Amino acid sequence: MEYITLNEKKYSVLKNEKEGLDLEELEKKYTDYFDDFDYIVGDWAYGKLRLKGFNSKTNPNFKEMNDIDKVEEYLKNNCAYNCKYFILSKENTQD
Repeated sequence: MEYITLNEKKYSVLKNEKEGLDLEELEKKYTDYFDDFDYIVGDWAYGKLRLKGFNSKTNPNFKEMNDIDKVEEYLKNNCAYNCKYFILSKENTQD
C-alpha cells in the first residue's frame, strides 16, 4: 500500500485511477479544511484538480452529502466521464 503525508497527517492511497494522483498539485490544493475528513477524493476536469472530503458514519462530523459509502455515486454524477481520480484514506494514528 502506498502512503503520503499531508499537513502532518498520513493517508493511504486506496485508488489511483489512471494515475490521477499528482502529489505536487495535491499539495498546492490541500488546506486544513480537509483535516477533519476521513477520506479525500480528487478528480480532474479540464486540467484542474478538484478535491472533496468524505467521512465514514462513525465520524462526529458525518453529513449525508459526505458519506464515503456514496463515493461511487459522486464519481458517476459529479465528475467528468472516465476522468482521472484518486481516493485517500486518513490513517488513524495513536501517537
